[in-house]
Amino acid sequence: MTRYRVWAPDAKVVEVEVGAIPYLLERDPARPGWWHGEAPEGDYGFRLNGGRALPDPRSAWQPDGPDGLSRPVDHGAFAWSETAWRGRPLPGSVVYELHVGTFTPRGTFDAAAEKLDHLVELGVDFVELMPVCAFPGRSGWGYDGVDLWAVHEPYGGPDGLKRFVDAAHRRGLGVVLDVVHNHLGPSGNYLPQYGPYFTDRHQTPWGSAVNLDAPGSDEVRAFLIGSALSWLRDYRIDGLRLDAVHALVDTRARHFLEELAAEVQKLAQATGRPLFLVGESDLNDPRTTTAREAGGYGLDAQWSDDFHHALHCLLTGESQGYYADFAADPYAALAKTLTGGFFHDGSWSSFRGRSHGRPFPPERGHRLLGYAQTHDQVGNRATGDRLSASLPPGRLAAAAALVLTSPFTPMLFMGEEWGAGTPWQYFTDHTDPRLAEAVRQGRRREFAGHGWRAEDVPDPQSPATVAASTLDWAEPQRAPHSELLAWYRELIRLRRAAPELADGDLAAVRVRHDAAAGWLAVHRGRYRVLVRLGGDAPLPVPLEGELAALEASFGEVAAAPGGAVLLGPDAVAVVRTA
Repeated sequence: MTRYRVWAPDAKVVEVEVGAIPYLLERDPARPGWWHGEAPEGDYGFRLNGGRALPDPRSAWQPDGPDGLSRPVDHGAFAWSETAWRGRPLPGSVVYELHVGTFTPRGTFDAAAEKLDHLVELGVDFVELMPVCAFPGRSGWGYDGVDLWAVHEPYGGPDGLKRFVDAAHRRGLGVVLDVVHNHLGPSGNYLPQYGPYFTDRHQTPWGSAVNLDAPGSDEVRAFLIGSALSWLRDYRIDGLRLDAVHALVDTRARHFLEELAAEVQKLAQATGRPLFLVGESDLNDPRTTTAREAGGYGLDAQWSDDFHHALHCLLTGESQGYYADFAADPYAALAKTLTGGFFHDGSWSSFRGRSHGRPFPPERGHRLLGYAQTHDQVGNRATGDRLSASLPPGRLAAAAALVLTSPFTPMLFMGEEWGAGTPWQYFTDHTDPRLAEAVRQGRRREFAGHGWRAEDVPDPQSPATVAASTLDWAEPQRAPHSELLAWYRELIRLRRAAPELADGDLAAVRVRHDAAAGWLAVHRGRYRVLVRLGGDAPLPVPLEGELAALEASFGEVAAAPGGAVLLGPDAVAVVRTA
């Protein structure tokens, strides 16, 4: 017999159904709102007040998807390999973001694991998986997950994820998992039938907020924290990326993020592994990564969209939407983020119509993840076009140099390292026809306002959209992809060999630029990173006496000790001067 437990505070009668037979559960006198009891082991669901069997909110396995019954998982039964992996902290690392379903044509954990040697050769330290919680259908980004403890079955289920993590650790790679606590998907979400998991007290872009501070929120917070700890403990994940933490509305004295960070630290101490949390936030609030003891939330790092936006404007010249704040002088905007962390540090934001942010502590540059591309910044474009769709190889090389020699923790998006020719588009596989059509039309209406024709916006529900977004693994062997890949490998090797390039002290970074002449130079200890993005004016010779190896014409690859490259009409060099 197996003991079953579930939180259903408003139910009058609760049963567990196993093998189509219901077994009555009893209220737990020690835990208000909880029900428990024994029944045979097997696929199961909970019946509330005589209704149909619903999946367990804490189910780790949904073999038939979010609408099916739950299946017990014995996490202790998995045969983990004996490896030397004991984890590693985030500072000094390079992160690689990937989507399991489109990383390979098969779209599974096992298929992704077969490509891990490519990442070892690239030189990255952590693989960041986009969300893998169960959601309806087969294909999707994962941000519509509805079973926060369960692994998406089409990817390979619980054991598939464990095999992937095990394979990564055998190769010395850590694994970060993207988790979504701020909302659940629109289809297959049964939590409201169990209890007050959501509250109308606050509203988010997805509707009623997750209940973090209303009646019943103690159990909701415990549910979310338990899920997070399960990924770190039962699947041996090394860190979590927390989606849109600014949407976690919490008015309690102890914020949910602070509580989560404290529990993760306890688990790290118990396991002897350096576990960490990375937040996504658009608040530009340094409290996100400030220690709990100093009044912060205690997250280890956060994504840095300011750096991305400034770099994107510099590379592409785009100025629509939120890029408007950075487009007036992208050279100066990039210089400010490289030396200050946040571009908006209390300054005026024309996009928001108000001032935004506050200064970032200069000694904490490593707590910001810096990137030229992410799933958001590619996939949320109308056609999912990467930088490689519009930029020449030399400009892609410049982007790589600025990211991988930055004072931030660099992050790459899958395929970026070879300038993938495949787009990465928005795709869904909603099983509800009405929802599927609403998403399809909503996507077209959104981009019609920006001048896109409906027929030019990929259909999110089409299998062809998923296929188009899947990496082509023949590309890295062909020019010019192979040359760009070699450059990424060299930059990562150089970053690892040069301590000053991994130094997160923003105060030690110096940037010079000349927009009219089209160049920007970043001073990092003994190293100077120079990019030439346009203009016919000669470079200063020597550039403050520190770049004498680069002559004014910059027409040849400089044979500098630190390494250099020139691809296409744009130029980039990394030079060690001493």
